[in-house]
Amino acid sequence: MYESQTKAEILQRMLAATPENLDKRQGSITFDMLSPAAIELAHAYIELDNVLRFGFAGPDQPSEYLDRRAAEFGVTRHPSVKAQGTVIFTGDNELVIPIGTAVATDEEQAIVFVTVEDGVIVGGKAEVRAEAKVGGASGNVGKGRITLVLGNLSGIVTVTNTKAFTNGADTESDESLLGRYLDRVRRPATSGNVWHYRQWALEVRGVGDVKVFPVRDGNGTVTLSLLSVDKRALDLDTVGEVERAVKERRPVGARVIVNPAGEVPIHVSAKIKLAAGATVSEVKAAFEKELTAYLAELAFQHPIVPYNRIFGLLLNIKAIADFSELTINGVAKNLEIVDDEVAVSGTVNFIVT
Repeated sequence: MYESQTKAEILQRMLAATPENLDKRQGSITFDMLSPAAIELAHAYIELDNVLRFGFAGPDQPSEYLDRRAAEFGVTRHPSVKAQGTVIFTGDNELVIPIGTAVATDEEQAIVFVTVEDGVIVGGKAEVRAEAKVGGASGNVGKGRITLVLGNLSGIVTVTNTKAFTNGADTESDESLLGRYLDRVRRPATSGNVWHYRQWALEVRGVGDVKVFPVRDGNGTVTLSLLSVDKRALDLDTVGEVERAVKERRPVGARVIVNPAGEVPIHVSAKIKLAAGATVSEVKAAFEKELTAYLAELAFQHPIVPYNRIFGLLLNIKAIADFSELTINGVAKNLEIVDDEVAVSGTVNFIVT
């Protein structure tokens, strides 16, 4: 708004307002005295522009000011969430795996996890719940990535994870916080309407999205289907937190049903021809990453997994020279996802020809 208020423009106005009988030429005392003031006034106009930019919530608003603006409406940024899952220890029978046992991925920037319960090896194995040591999406590791045991049990037992760790989330992004703020402002939540239930659920840390179904399960019922920040089915502990938070504030007489979204694995199969120097494992890893990211975009937004878009993901992988007979869940057509379900990455089966 104040782009035209430059030092030169301001100085010219100040000189014009100076009595005509004074020397106003460049280098004169009048010119030299007004010039520094013009510079400072130009800086003041720049800050006035920032007042407008910082004072209204939008995509270019700095994080600190977005936090302040959202807090006026009771919307605060969610902290990071630790990924959760289970690990399998293998070793001698009756060996105790104490709570707090540390395990990690075997890579340069290792991701560390700790057990959250005691375990005992029976029949050569023990399945123990664990969580990432620190919060963040980096803890959402795939199956088989956790292979190192740290501490006293190192070299005594081995470890792996047969399922992916999920529900880890970074500190809430500006985009997400802005979305919740705009939800609060643009979709008034009153008297237990749909937006009220959505608002209550999204206030719980770890909830990434929610769908509300009034009277779907009978008169007086309100059903909530929940997604985590990484667009997976929400863990049961957080589902319980949402249920308690909603039931404390629901209108009298409403029966609330809270469930994690149902996961629909998307299994992809194709015959592929590799480019020179490429490996199947490299291609699978690249495709799985792209597939996971794309399905997260669809979650609760689109009821169809388009066959052509999956085709496009495969087409964009440069390590694949050619491919054929692409199917998703055994068919070469779009897949429909019902309202309370979410498509997630399943198995990838590439046959090299």
